[in-house]
Amino acid sequence: MYTDFNNLNIYKDMVSEGLVALLIPIVSTVGLFTMIVFLRKFDNDEKMAMIAKGMMPPSKSININPANSLRWGLVAIGVGLGLLIGHFLETNLGFDDEVAYFSMIFVFGGIGLLLSYFLQMKINEKQQHKEE
Repeated sequence: MYTDFNNLNIYKDMVSEGLVALLIPIVSTVGLFTMIVFLRKFDNDEKMAMIAKGMMPPSKSININPANSLRWGLVAIGVGLGLLIGHFLETNLGFDDEVAYFSMIFVFGGIGLLLSYFLQMKINEKQQHKEE
């Protein structure tokens, strides 16, 4: 007896690749929105329960650390320079595109991290001298 296993896959005929490609961003967006709503709801319920028991809920104060801004700003500049130099290496010098882009992104991103480290060390030294 001969069985054709290709006809057993009932979903192959019912769902096309285009429909799946259309549904992925829609389901992801709805799922992300639902997750945010429920996280906010549970956070509010927790605060309300603390207030009902006479406890003071902790206040959320946003502390902006300039060192993080400096670090990520220099990393972003480094990645941008890495993409630019990678494109130059690919088009003008004939490098493979994967090698050119990935190597330059990592090299210049690392240079950005090192630069932010040394700049932060200088800033910390200046602050210590002012305190003394």
